[in-house]
Amino acid sequence: MTLRATHVLDRSITVAAGETDLFTYVYRPDTPVLESPKPYLHPIRTLGGAPVSLFRPHDHVWHKGIAWSLPHVGEHNFWGGPTYVHGKFYVQLDNNGSATHREMTALSASGDRAEVAHTLGWTSQAGAPVIEERRSLAARVVDEATWALVFDTEMTNVSGGSLAFGSPTTKGRENAGYGGLFWRGPRSFTGGTIQSPGGAGGDELRGTRAEWFGFRGRHDETGEHSTVVMVDAASNPQHPPQWFARSEEFACLCPAPFFSEELELPDGESLRFRYAVVIADGDRGEEGTELLAKQGRAVLA
Repeated sequence: MTLRATHVLDRSITVAAGETDLFTYVYRPDTPVLESPKPYLHPIRTLGGAPVSLFRPHDHVWHKGIAWSLPHVGEHNFWGGPTYVHGKFYVQLDNNGSATHREMTALSASGDRAEVAHTLGWTSQAGAPVIEERRSLAARVVDEATWALVFDTEMTNVSGGSLAFGSPTTKGRENAGYGGLFWRGPRSFTGGTIQSPGGAGGDELRGTRAEWFGFRGRHDETGEHSTVVMVDAASNPQHPPQWFARSEEFACLCPAPFFSEELELPDGESLRFRYAVVIADGDRGEEGTELLAKQGRAVLA
């Protein structure tokens, strides 16, 4: 199956397979400052055309499909919305930073693969430099009902001081360790099945440490199912990570490397993270979801 890429200059790139747009990567969004502007992938679809992402849900308007979102980077909020402050809960501060596209360094589509790469500058709400990032996204067709995305980021601290990467949990809120590559699923996936290597379940799996997590959900209109699996590369800091995952209130997955422990990045030094996101038509069940995780591991190799 051949992939093709369509570039809307200075805005977005859409990767398609046949008649199906698999995803649109909006690298220069028009996001309000209070939502911490950053690139995102939405809409995201299976090869069969089923939508598996949600954009600006009313409960958390800063959730946008799949995005690299970090709530606590030093004093900065690159997640969006208010910041967790222990003893005060969430407070809207003047700290909503932005991750801004700088230069497109690669864009290609050939055969069953497509790649996008660019550089970004992360700045504070006041405009001061915080992070320089090199990022790439590589999509490939796995089989007739499955495709995979590899997300690769290298972040360099250019703030002039050490940066502590953390989460609301590292700041004192129990079991709220979100931050990292965050996927927000369709509204109809609420109540779906979360799966870890240890088995299937629901919100009780949040905080589990594992190489991969999956989510099996059902669509409105068609009644069909889709499965999403995220795999953490073995080379990632804090591997295997704890996972921020929800099903009861809404569907989400996030391998959260800073869930319960901060990571210090000295000025001038870099961090690199790689993930595979496997998107499949159908409810693959427990064994099938494990197979998708294995396929995700293979594309990371």
